[in-house]
Amino acid sequence: MSQQHGVSVTNQISRRSLLRSTATAIAGAAWHGKAEAADSRSAIVEWRNRQTGMAYRQLGRTGLMISEVICGGDPIKLDNFQHLNLALEKGLNYLDMAPAYNQGQCEEAYGKLIAGSSARREKVYLTTKISSFNRLLGQMYQDVFNGLPQEKKNVILTRANELRRERGIEKPGYHINYFPNQQNGYNLAYVRAAMLKDYRHQVEGTGHCRRFITESLEVSLKRLGTDYFDIVMCPHGANSPEDLYCPEIIETFQGLKKQGKVRFLGVTSHNDPAGVLRAAADKGYYDVAMFAYNVINGGYLEEPIRLAASKGMGLISMKGAHAVATHHAALQPIPEWRVQKINRIIPGEMKAPMKAYLWVLQNPHIAAVISNLWNETYVKENLSLAGRKVELQAA
Repeated sequence: MSQQHGVSVTNQISRRSLLRSTATAIAGAAWHGKAEAADSRSAIVEWRNRQTGMAYRQLGRTGLMISEVICGGDPIKLDNFQHLNLALEKGLNYLDMAPAYNQGQCEEAYGKLIAGSSARREKVYLTTKISSFNRLLGQMYQDVFNGLPQEKKNVILTRANELRRERGIEKPGYHINYFPNQQNGYNLAYVRAAMLKDYRHQVEGTGHCRRFITESLEVSLKRLGTDYFDIVMCPHGANSPEDLYCPEIIETFQGLKKQGKVRFLGVTSHNDPAGVLRAAADKGYYDVAMFAYNVINGGYLEEPIRLAASKGMGLISMKGAHAVATHHAALQPIPEWRVQKINRIIPGEMKAPMKAYLWVLQNPHIAAVISNLWNETYVKENLSLAGRKVELQAA
């Protein structure tokens, strides 16, 4: 059992978490009592690690004031995290992570970064994800699918393919591969989507999803050496709107929130980010969305971004720079027309990925861009973008 300052992580809610949860509940009640398009600024505003030279924006109805540039977890490992001390000095206050990143090392490394005192923990907002949740749910449906007669399988596969075509989720310019095999995520997701109506009762509500979410979060808390996360993202990498339709997600989250282990619920999406964002806004219980939004797919996202913002959701852009640069060898080289596009929109000598982040930050509905901070050079370059305004040129 993990301990922090003599307090049991699993059996006792810290006083600060309890007070924070109470304040959050008051803020949430105040927001939900207003009209649907209520201004998210009615939430109770909360600051952490506020430094001169850094710009901050409110993360929707959560009230969290987060740095415009935040830290992604991909590069963070036990042998590569010390440079983040410089990022904290510069005012960064949001650390993103997931159990899947570097086989848990990301969470362990962040734990070392914030270790030493409760004050260090309270300088940052911590977000983790429920990695492999989609795989679990998809496989449960696949198991049911495998037991069906062939004629029923054919009906499901036909419907799955029809949904993919009708939604246009794989059209060039909207779908972008940010990592190898990303597009494969659609396969299980759309078999499940085609099965929901007739087979949901055989899969969901069995308790498997609830146990998976709870156990994943407990392991993440232990790795961090903390007693709560500010935000938990579930699903991690939603592939379709239907991925958000599992009742056990919100039921489990509400229980964990009452225990003081999480504060806000979010979702992330690389595939069909517009469809997933609309679904999250319509559901009403998602506080935050982190989704692929950049200079290439941006036109498809403007309407769902406005919709989600009008509902008070906090919005974070990911893959802002991945549209014009990538560290995945299998996806290199990046098509030159993408780089040329951002160079036309933001002329000058600045690096293309930095321009791509700046493009995102010109959207007032976006609270922050998530950035891979590989080393001190990336810290200095990417955090220098916070607060900068540019005049965007025609593409």
